[in-house]
Amino acid sequence: MLNKVALVTGASRGIGKAICVGLAKKGYNIVVVSKSITSEEHLPGTIYETANEVEKHNVKALPIKADLRHDMDINNVIQQTKDHFGKVDVLVNNAGALWWKSIHETPSSKYDLVNQVNSRASYVLSRSCINLMTDGGHIIMQSPPIPDLNNLKSSLKGKTAYMISKLGMTMTALGISEEYKGTGIACNTLWPMTPIESFAVKNYNLGSKKMWRTPDIMVDSVKYIIEEDPKYFTGHQLIDEEYLRSKGYTNFIKYQCVAGYEPPKLNELYEKWKS
Repeated sequence: MLNKVALVTGASRGIGKAICVGLAKKGYNIVVVSKSITSEEHLPGTIYETANEVEKHNVKALPIKADLRHDMDINNVIQQTKDHFGKVDVLVNNAGALWWKSIHETPSSKYDLVNQVNSRASYVLSRSCINLMTDGGHIIMQSPPIPDLNNLKSSLKGKTAYMISKLGMTMTALGISEEYKGTGIACNTLWPMTPIESFAVKNYNLGSKKMWRTPDIMVDSVKYIIEEDPKYFTGHQLIDEEYLRSKGYTNFIKYQCVAGYEPPKLNELYEKWKS
C-alpha cells in the first residue's frame, strides 16, 4: 500500500513543523510548504530542515517554497504534489499571519496581509487540494470556533482584521463540510484552548513560557482527527483539549512548557492581550 500524503502549510517551524514530524511518524509522506528557505534569528527554521526531520522516519518529504498570497505559488504547490505523489490525503492549513491592532492602527496593507494569508489562502488551497483527494481525505483549518454574539463582540476589539481572517477560515471549513458531506472529504477546524509555544507568541510577547503548552497537543489532536471516518466526521469546530478529552485523555500535564505550570485558557487572556 502506498503511503498516505499530508500537505502542511506554515511548516518551517513551530506547530506546522511539529505536525509534519508527527504525521511522518505515522507513515505519511509530507509536502512541506512555507516561505522560509533561509533561517533567521527571529524566525529560525526552513522547509529543508523540516524535510530532513521528516525523512528520518523513513518517509518522503517534498519541500516547496510558497507565498500563499499568490495563486501562482499555490498552483505550483498543487502541481508539484500531483507530480510527486499523485494525491493528497490530509491538508493542514496551518500557515497564518498575526496582526492584533485597533482598526485605526490597521492600514490596508495589514488587513490585506492577514486576510490573504489566513482566509483567502486556506480557501484557495483547500479548493485545489480537493481535486487531489481521490481516495477521500481530511482538511483541517487552524481556526477558532464561531462564538456566540456576546463573545464575538468582545473578541473583536483590538484585532478586528485578524478575527475576520480567522473566522473566514472557519466559514470555509463549514462550507466545505456541507458541500462535500458524505463524499469522504471532511473539513473541520482545530483551535487550542491555551496559547501554544510558537514564534508568533514569542515575537508578539504574548505571555511567558509558563503560559503556553507545547505544540504536541495540536499534533495529537490532528492524529486523532485524521483517523476519524471522513464521511461522517465533518463540520466540527474543535478545541484541542476538549477533543482529546472526548478520546479519553484526562492528564494534560505532559503538554506544559514549564513543568508544574498549567497555562491559562485563551479566553481568559484576550482581555490582557488587547491592544
